[in-house]
Formats: sequence, C-alpha cells, structure tokens
Amino acid sequence: MAGRPRRQVRTVIVERDSDSEESSEEEELESETDEDAEGGESDEERGMFPGAQQEVAKVEDRREKKRKPITISLKDAKLCKVCKGKDHQAGFVGSIYMDCPNKPCFLCKQPGHTTATCPHRVAMEYGVAPAPRRQSLGMIDFVHERQLGSHLHMLKLNPVIPNCVDCAIIKLHSRRVTYIEFHPTKDNLLISGDKKGQVGIWDFERVFEKTVYTDIHTCLVNAIRFHPTNHDAIYTSGSDGSVNCTDLETGVPDNILNLNPDGWNGPSTWRMMYGMDVNSRWGITLVSDNFGFLYQVDIRSKESIAKPMLIHKKGSKVVGLQCNPVDPDLFITCGNDHTARIWDLRYLDSSGYLAELMHPRVVNSAYFSPRTGNKILTTCQDNRIRVYDCIFNDLVEPSREIVHSHDFNRYLTCFRAEWDPKDTTESLAVIGRYISDDFNGIALHPIDFIDISTGQLVAEVFDKNITTISPVNKLHPRLDVLATGSSRSLFIWRPKEVIGEDEHDSEKAKNKVSIYTVQDHDDMKKLKGKKRSKGGDVDGDDDDDDEYFCKENKVKNK
Repeated sequence: MAGRPRRQVRTVIVERDSDSEESSEEEELESETDEDAEGGESDEERGMFPGAQQEVAKVEDRREKKRKPITISLKDAKLCKVCKGKDHQAGFVGSIYMDCPNKPCFLCKQPGHTTATCPHRVAMEYGVAPAPRRQSLGMIDFVHERQLGSHLHMLKLNPVIPNCVDCAIIKLHSRRVTYIEFHPTKDNLLISGDKKGQVGIWDFERVFEKTVYTDIHTCLVNAIRFHPTNHDAIYTSGSDGSVNCTDLETGVPDNILNLNPDGWNGPSTWRMMYGMDVNSRWGITLVSDNFGFLYQVDIRSKESIAKPMLIHKKGSKVVGLQCNPVDPDLFITCGNDHTARIWDLRYLDSSGYLAELMHPRVVNSAYFSPRTGNKILTTCQDNRIRVYDCIFNDLVEPSREIVHSHDFNRYLTCFRAEWDPKDTTESLAVIGRYISDDFNGIALHPIDFIDISTGQLVAEVFDKNITTISPVNKLHPRLDVLATGSSRSLFIWRPKEVIGEDEHDSEKAKNKVSIYTVQDHDDMKKLKGKKRSKGGDVDGDDDDDDEYFCKENKVKNK
C-alpha cells in the first residue's frame, strides 16, 4: 500500500520590528542601560549588587530571543471558519459572500446547496403556487364575492415603482430608525421614531425643514399611529412601558398609559409596549406588551377601560397589532410565541381568538390587506413571507409561502413586509433585503417589490451610495413615493420619470439636496474615540451609515 503523501508546508520568515514590538518595561530597562553606558560608570562603581546584574542579564537574553525572526508555518489547504473544514473557505470574496457548503442554505434553510446557488435566489417565485381564480361554489364564496369582490379591480396594471432616490436626510436620528409613518392628510410629512425614543418630523418637499423631539420616550419607539379625528396628534408606544399622545406642533407628550411608574426594578417586572393601533369605531387605543397582555385605553378619558388580558403565550412579546381597515371589530396580533391570532373586540377572551396562524419562528408582523381587509400578509424570521388569500377560509395553512431574505442577527430593526395601499388588486408588497448582492463590484442590500399573488420579484431598487441595510420601508398612500429608514437616515424614492421632470424646475432642483450634519458626525467620532480609549462598549448600530456619509462628502468636496 502506498504511503500517505505528506502535506507541503511553506515557511515564512517575518522580521520583527524591535522598536515597535518591545514591551514598555523592556524599553525602560533599555533606557536605563543606555544612561549607564553614557555615564561610563561600571556596576561596581554604582554599587549594583549581583542579583540586579542577573536580572539585567535575563532581560537582555529575552530581548535577544525576541529579536530573532518569527517562523510561521502556512498550510496549502484552506480553512473554513464556520465548520473548520480544510477544503474550502467561507466569507466575503470581494463583494460576494460565500457560505459554507456543509451548512444549510441561509436563505431557504434547506441543505444540499449554498445561498449563491439557491433556486429561490435565482427565481423568487420558485415553488410558489399562484393564486387560483376564485369561483362561487358555496355560501362563503358567495359572501366573499358579494361583499369584498367589488372592491377589487379584475384588471391588473403594471405598478409604478419608486426606483430612484429623490432626497435624503442623513443622520436625522441619533440611533437607528425603528418606525416611520406618513401623515394622513399632508402628503409631504414623514413621521419617524428611533431606538433612543426620539420622534422626528420631516418635510421631504422642503428638505431642510425637520424637527426632532427628544423627550417622547426614553427608549425604542415601537409603533406610531395618528389620532382618528385630530391629525396633528400622534400616539406612540415605547419600550419604556408608556403610551403617549404627542402634539406635532409643540412636541409635548401626554402620557395616557405607564406600566412602569416605579421605574426600573429588574427585567422580571419591566414592561415594554410594542404593537399598537387606534380603533376609530370604538374610540379606544389597543396596545400590547412584552408579557403577552393586551391593554385598552379610552381616547377621550385617557384611562384604561378593561383589565389587561392575556392574548398570547405568557411571557412572550406581542410585537404586532392591527385593526381590520374594513371591519374594525376585528384585529390581528403576532408575537414571539410563533403565532398570529385574529380577535373580535365584541367577544374578547383569553382563549376566544377566531383563528390562529401557526409559524415555525418569531412573527415580525401581520397585516390585513388595506382595501378589503380580506387578505393577511405575515413576515416570519424563517425567511418566509406568508400570504392568506381569504380570512373566511381555513387558515391552518397559508395560501403561499414566498422565500425572502430577512433573517438577521442583531443591531437591526425587524424586517416587515408592507402592503402597497395604492394597489387596487392587493398584490404588491415591499420589504428590505438582508443578504447583499453584487452590483458592479459593490455589495448592496436592495429593497424588493414582490407580487404576492405569484411570488415573483417585480423590482429591486438600490442606490450605489446606500451600502447599509434598509429594514424599515413604507409606501405612500396617495403618491408614488417610497420612504426608507436605513440606520439613522431617511430616504425618499420616486420614479425616475418624475425626478426627470422636476430637474427642469431650477427651484425644485435646488431644494432637492441631502442634509449632512458634519458637526454631529465629528462629535460622534470624538465620543466613540473616548469610549474606546476607556474600554467602553460602542453600540454596533451607530457605525453603519458612516460609509455613506464619507462617500457623499468626498463628492461634495470635489
């Protein structure tokens, strides 16, 4: 039997820079010996005892050993940092990420292939069964066609995609953006909340007009809703355990619910408010917390009208809540217990949900369709977008599962698939993408427009200057505008044709510029330098828009 061939080993000799790599203690001893040499005095003349002479000799021996060249052995075989295999590597190769072939695909979570060769990445509609044409076969189908079918247009037009950045405001917030909402009557106003509890108001038609209220909450803003009759007031829920009603003109918050009146007493008692919606028919605000409970607050009296009710598994976060736009008696919730549930306000009971939609992992969001309220769109952490075509059907299994990259680690706001409120066919959704793709040598994270009736990718929009991830996206209810929250910045996208027309108007072109807060950027850099020098920890979600800032600043200075 032939012997096993020996691996070839290369030897690389690296010269050590003695001036930069010696320890401070040895440098001090070296300076002392230099002074002795300059003085010309012997050890006996200075009265050095034998023990000290031996210590100096040992230090010199160590110094001589460290001055010798370092020998490093490099093996020809590659090493994977994921599975420790020696026949491949995993990581970024230029702008393309190569994942480990011995692990399941990060996109579809199935073994046998990598993310680069995943069939769902090549064609997003892979394995998706298109929505069938409904036929009136029973009583439920007849009610569906009679009451809800008239709201839908049978003719499906090509959607208008906002695919070009029209304007942006860089680092409006001091922490990452967590929620954005358009004003219901003023088309040019965008309301945003961030991780620090601040609320920003931005007029994106007049880019320089912005306001940031810093004392709304003390930590994350998890939801923003407008008052049903007074559109100059907003309701916000935060992780500080409070729900506030804030006037947009004054910025003075009016606390209507506070679950932590005694302050911090440990994580076991600290309550955080997550999902929230305002029910205009009943005049109440529905809000959920991180222990699985639902709270009801009267809008006029600003007081709780019922005891907290457990609506999800005890101890789980209820991260999403929305009332049905057609029938406000119905509302849907979703949480960390891997479920989404439909409730009726008239028959509220802990176990009295109308339907339960099971998921394999955490459900980030669950929304009714905006026109008929008949469809449900959920976003789950297993990289699946699930579509339920009719709430009257059996909701044990979804109508379609669309594989999409939105599973993430941390330092990011959760991805949520949002409906297009202007789409009359209720078939278009928008969501940011987590996995980057190579666009002319640059790793970018585009924003995807998906046809949920077929699973096809309608469009992917990106800008070469935006290298950060865009998890927060919202389509305008009346204009062909897309608002994006990426890190601490906000971006407004419009169709290229509209921007081309506006460029002829010199006054509009002059106002459509981005804002760069250079002073804030420099101050943050100095603050980070001080924290690092002191050994402090710096939050990872504050650095991800620095590259965009530097690129734009270089262009501006040329």
